[in-house]
Amino acid sequence: MDFRDELPVDHRLANVYRFGAGLCGVVLLVFGCLGLADGLAFFSTTGERVAGLSSNGLLSWISIATAVVLIVGAAIGGNTASTINIVVGTLFVLSGFVNLALLDSGANVLAFRIPNVLFSFVMGLFIATFGMYGRVSAKLPLDNPYWRHRHPESTAPQTVRPIHSSAPRPGIAGPAR
Repeated sequence: MDFRDELPVDHRLANVYRFGAGLCGVVLLVFGCLGLADGLAFFSTTGERVAGLSSNGLLSWISIATAVVLIVGAAIGGNTASTINIVVGTLFVLSGFVNLALLDSGANVLAFRIPNVLFSFVMGLFIATFGMYGRVSAKLPLDNPYWRHRHPESTAPQTVRPIHSSAPRPGIAGPAR
């Protein structure tokens, strides 16, 4: 299913996808840059505190790479940004679960702690929500391209006549004034 032709360039949903990707990308970029500025050890499993979260050099670089992906998605916009948001948000939530299982083990190469896991869950849901906005809702507006794609049998919404139309009024002969 290809929505590139369905979603107009200036559709209001494109702004939501861009804003979400850009905002979350900037937050991750700042976190990653702060970690690199502190000169953290690359594979330290204990990590150092950066902006209230535990971090190491590897997590800083992963945060920067993820931020670049989100910011590029924001620059492209449209359905690309939406899809990138959904995928990255899902990966964040999965990362939270994986790193929750790895806490206090030698395999904790990203130096996650409980605040990192919670941040991963919250940020993942936040990013995915931005990506799914207007795509997966029970009450999509009739002009939404996703609603139109799911209901091809429906015709375009009926146009409303202007208030000052010349339609005949019942019980009165002659043209309307």
